[in-house]
Amino acid sequence: MKQLFYNNDKWYIIHRAISLSQFTNKDGTIKHDEISLWKNYLPYVDHVLKNSTHFLFAETIQDAIIVEEMVEETCH
Repeated sequence: MKQLFYNNDKWYIIHRAISLSQFTNKDGTIKHDEISLWKNYLPYVDHVLKNSTHFLFAETIQDAIIVEEMVEETCH
């Protein structure tokens, strides 16, 4: 089951969590190019978040829009 994550008024589906240490150089700088490669490699991932221990490769959940409600028409 996928984990959901809420941040800045948006919901995300977390597809992969990878330890910060995997993307950190010995001098403490972040390997942005490698993060970008992972983001582009993983299907559905369109956003990368970070918590205190991991980079979270996530898919943004788009707002739902009700196009038309047809329940009453099909039940009668």
